[in-house]
Amino acid sequence: MTVPFRIDRILGDRPFAEVGDPVLAAVDDEGRGLLAVAGTHVAVAGLHEFGSTAPVGVYGTDDLACRALLHARYPVHAMAFHPRFPLLAVGSGDYDGGYFFEGELLLLDLETGSATSLIEHELGRQVLGLEWLSEQELRVLMAPPDDWQDKGAWSEGHVAVVHRPDWRGVPSRSITGYDLAGPRVAAPRTDHRERARRTVSGLSTNGDPRRNVRAVEELSDGRIVATLEGVQLESWLPSGRRQWAVRDEDGGGRDMVIAADERSAWVGLVRPPGEERAQAVVRLALQDGAQLDHLTPSGSVSLVRCADGLPALAPAGRNGERSRLRIRRGSRNYFLETISAKGGQRRGTGEVWLAAADLGSVPDAERLREPRGTEVSRLFPYSWEPGETHFAGPGVETADGDLIYGGTVYHGHGLQPGGSFVVRRAVAGEEPTWVFRTDRKATDLDHDTETAYVTYDDGEIIGLDLRDGNVRWRRHLTVAGVPVVATALTVPEPGRLLIGTTDGRILDCSTG
Repeated sequence: MTVPFRIDRILGDRPFAEVGDPVLAAVDDEGRGLLAVAGTHVAVAGLHEFGSTAPVGVYGTDDLACRALLHARYPVHAMAFHPRFPLLAVGSGDYDGGYFFEGELLLLDLETGSATSLIEHELGRQVLGLEWLSEQELRVLMAPPDDWQDKGAWSEGHVAVVHRPDWRGVPSRSITGYDLAGPRVAAPRTDHRERARRTVSGLSTNGDPRRNVRAVEELSDGRIVATLEGVQLESWLPSGRRQWAVRDEDGGGRDMVIAADERSAWVGLVRPPGEERAQAVVRLALQDGAQLDHLTPSGSVSLVRCADGLPALAPAGRNGERSRLRIRRGSRNYFLETISAKGGQRRGTGEVWLAAADLGSVPDAERLREPRGTEVSRLFPYSWEPGETHFAGPGVETADGDLIYGGTVYHGHGLQPGGSFVVRRAVAGEEPTWVFRTDRKATDLDHDTETAYVTYDDGEIIGLDLRDGNVRWRRHLTVAGVPVVATALTVPEPGRLLIGTTDGRILDCSTG
């Protein structure tokens, strides 16, 4: 089926956009004009709700175009181009905080773009160094499996030479513990960031390490404003030039609501994990980004734009991102409420309901406070399936008052097949109008008059029929043939989408 989707314009595009802040660079010494660059290991969207990734891009040194891209689960410590074949070996890993040095040895095929994880053991090994000794032999330097009663585990490791007749066809999980057995050697943990930055800056002076656009909106004068990691808010002119940006040394901006007169915007800020300071909400002038106001809610909140265009704060609960329901353009202020279980059980173990605060009972000037003391209605249990616990996600209220939102089903072993959902529910009834299930977590959603658009953490975007939830079209997002992952989505008008990505780009797209 032909997908009615195209990218018309890209804001924030630049060389090495896919990897962000470089931590490691490897030059191809075989004269093929290639450079591999690994970026910082970060939480996607900066909120830990979509998992973590360390991007690795392979670029042509002549045009700086991205030839291949992978996302490693762990920080990347080593890379080496195969001396003959179009392959890149990538070593990654990290300490799990308890005993183990986990990691992967990955093999990236530069022609197909596919990556294969090679170590058999479930935890893998933290790979610290890689060197091709020949076309068939790869020298691998690894941290010890763990640091249990091993004082030298942080400065020493093991070295092994892995032999394969043809590395182009090595199966996944085929390198065993026997293959990786080797003598103990010195293994210093070298920081390669400064050298990587010099390598990248020597090829391009435009090295702004943007990442994780979290919200994007268009103003009536054609400007586009966005929040992203490390930036509270930024403004782009219709010409495609960035007008201004408000930097943030902490987490940057997240939710955003544009004032009706478009002179200012309210922005909910993010604090790094473990940060004791309260979450802040600021109002910034859209002319130059100057701060006009500052609020400090008593707890974690979502900042939402209501149906009348005014901002409101919705309590985000005590369970982090899992309870942070965010319903845009709501005629009421929606949030999750836990009804404590009977019998003296601890707080938070009861049933979770969707609740709503009546906006009509709250003066406009008091919207930006948590809905305590206002008229709150419990609408229905948040999970419509008996025995299932549902985690919250992005959502929107339709013109006729229904809710469309995404979420996931809790499972002790993580997200299971079919454990991610997008649902349409009428607030007057408990049974959903329709449910669409898939295997990946939704990062954002919005709709126009006919279609609900949903983006996922594997880079897919899906158009669902607004009436019945059937798939109208689906595709994986790519820029210049390279996959990208969307983290923010807004429909400014029918047939047009604004999409923010993990690599800090803003895609102005058409669906007609």
